[in-house]
Amino acid sequence: MLQTDSLTPTGTDSLPAVPVIYPPDQSDQEKNILQRCSDLNELLLTCGLDKTLPLEGTLVRSLAATSEAERQQLVQSRLGLAQGLFMALRCKHAETADHSLRVAILCSIWAANKGFSEAERQDIEIAALLHDIGKIGLAERILLKPAKLTDEEQIIVDRHRLMGIEILATFCGSLQVLETITHALAWFDGSRLATSTTGTNLPVAARMLAIADAYDSITSNQVYRSARSHDRAIMELYAGSGSQFDIQLIDEFSELHKSDQSKWRGEVSRHWLEDLNPREVNSYWKRVHQVATPASIAPELLFQRRLLENMYDGVIFVDANLQINLWNHGAERLTGIAGSNMCQRVFDPEVIKLHDERGMPLSMADCPVALAIRSGSQSARRLVLHHEKQRVIIDMQIVPVISAEGTVLGAAIILHDASGQVSLEERCQKLHEKAIRDPMTQLANRAEFDRMHAMFVDVHLERNTPCSLIITDIDRFKRVNDTFGHQAGDEAIKSYAQVLKSHCRPSDLAARYGGEEFVLLCTNCSNAMAAERAEEIRQAFAALTQPAMGGAQITASFGVTEVQRGDTPETMLRRADRALLTAKETGRNKVVQLGGGIDNDVTRERRKFRWWPWSSPESTLELRRTMVTAVPLRVAIEKLRGFVADHEAEIVNISGNALTLEILQAAPAARRTNDRPVPQIAELNFTEEHLTVGNSAGNITQRTKVDIVVRPKRGRDRRKDSGLESARQIMASLRAYLMATDYDPKEDANGKRRSIGSLLPRMNR
Repeated sequence: MLQTDSLTPTGTDSLPAVPVIYPPDQSDQEKNILQRCSDLNELLLTCGLDKTLPLEGTLVRSLAATSEAERQQLVQSRLGLAQGLFMALRCKHAETADHSLRVAILCSIWAANKGFSEAERQDIEIAALLHDIGKIGLAERILLKPAKLTDEEQIIVDRHRLMGIEILATFCGSLQVLETITHALAWFDGSRLATSTTGTNLPVAARMLAIADAYDSITSNQVYRSARSHDRAIMELYAGSGSQFDIQLIDEFSELHKSDQSKWRGEVSRHWLEDLNPREVNSYWKRVHQVATPASIAPELLFQRRLLENMYDGVIFVDANLQINLWNHGAERLTGIAGSNMCQRVFDPEVIKLHDERGMPLSMADCPVALAIRSGSQSARRLVLHHEKQRVIIDMQIVPVISAEGTVLGAAIILHDASGQVSLEERCQKLHEKAIRDPMTQLANRAEFDRMHAMFVDVHLERNTPCSLIITDIDRFKRVNDTFGHQAGDEAIKSYAQVLKSHCRPSDLAARYGGEEFVLLCTNCSNAMAAERAEEIRQAFAALTQPAMGGAQITASFGVTEVQRGDTPETMLRRADRALLTAKETGRNKVVQLGGGIDNDVTRERRKFRWWPWSSPESTLELRRTMVTAVPLRVAIEKLRGFVADHEAEIVNISGNALTLEILQAAPAARRTNDRPVPQIAELNFTEEHLTVGNSAGNITQRTKVDIVVRPKRGRDRRKDSGLESARQIMASLRAYLMATDYDPKEDANGKRRSIGSLLPRMNR
């Protein structure tokens, strides 16, 4: 009888040998049979069966004490020509081979006990011996992992079981053997490797193999745990009944270890050692021309496989450990590496000579596939593959494969040849650069500056962040051309462009505006900071010697301004140009800045502008505002002169302390070429106030109060929205130029006022 603990490995300690005793009346043939049964006992012991057949004489030895020749003898008798495949498995992982041998013997005993026919028993024996043959291609890091497999690694193992079926399908002529191995992977309820065949519709041999396989795995020593007892194994089998296993077969399997096995043990020994015909054994193996997994691959999978194999783009599948499972023909074409050389290898950028966008080689630490698997997020990058003879630019898209439970199982990688696209992009980029670059200095040209300047002004006013403009030109450049020639002048312009480039941040824009005049747009830069940068450029250029001029040195002048509320690109540029003219008029080789910059109280200002009332039933849009500026009247007048110059306003009338301007300014929203500007009239009434500060009569200060009205020139102008927006912009610009704040009557104080009629005529100059 086979004891319940008989399938638990006994370790390497061998039991004392017992000599075989032959009764004196036995014939030589009977003695030969007894000797062969004794050999079988040793081989059963090899597979972990420490209780042997009930012979009067028996030889008990452990697995470690059994010779390799004896193991090969049993495998050869059962597999015939296919023993080489089994020996390959033994070379890969001897423990798996021993496990398969134990499962095969156990299934043979069980099949004999169930009354299987000879053919059925042979089918289950061969299926059990070769059910793990796919582990030949399994990585050692999984086979030898000293811990329980993760879900991702278990999926890899299952995939290799399917690969084993494909291997057997190439030369196994028994469909029953292949079906037994295939369906042994499926669970009884169909929840794993879901197929249309479930429950008792699964072949009984497959259900038996699944139980025997699980039982031996539980009761055998593993690298990640020691062997469990028979009772524990039976308990775990019952725990999986109904879902993984057939409960009726578990009952039968459990009873098998309790029954009296003496009736069929001799039959099993003769079956393995006497009855097997080598020709019959080898009839299982023949050349099969069509390689396909039995139990049929689902039709949609066949379509998918065909599609992947013939895609022009490269497709690579990797598991969670970066091991490559698919490398299609497109990947072979792009990388120049055959799929047979890459499958089952770890994806390594260095192997396929993958470089980043800058042409630097990617290492395993920078592997974008590993990063996508770790993060679980899709990614797309433009990379470069270096062949021996060519350089291929690719767009790599990495899509992590995530289970319903949120576990990252691996990734699908798509490689798209972007060489032609990049070539077209490069040509377009070159044409674009020619269109926006000054050919002499390679700085932006005037058209590009005008485009970027408008964008800078809009963005920075919207975000209420500073943006400055530096305008500069070379001092006395005509004298340079007249004295040293135009070639020397060109060299001076080129050298000045290099100085500007060296002081230009990545977010800035340097442009040649025309002739010897240059502009520099400084993003997120205040007026003071821009003036400091202009001073650095001035000093650097002044210290630069000009070889074409015999080592002489030349200088440059600078005008600096910051965008302010109500500005347009034109008003900002004119203000910077006024600063440059001031620098020229006051001695050259200096930096002059104008403008007050961004108003911090923008939110309140916008709200007030938005809800400012307008009057007149004749559709006249009119904005009224009273402001106060802390500067004296004469300073306010100078600021107003700057507003008039920058806005190209026309002084319509001066009467006493009142001033009327006509301003032709397009609204900010006007972007169409046929949008004409809405003429606006601005009426300003100035009053200078002398105020007492504190309680002391001697502390007198001055301020200027301005009453402002902005209205369209034509009362029936139909472009109401455009006109109102333009009026708001003019009001904001006046406030910025005058550096004024809203007038609060509560803060008004009694003071002496005087007329400014004598000052206003100066505006006519």
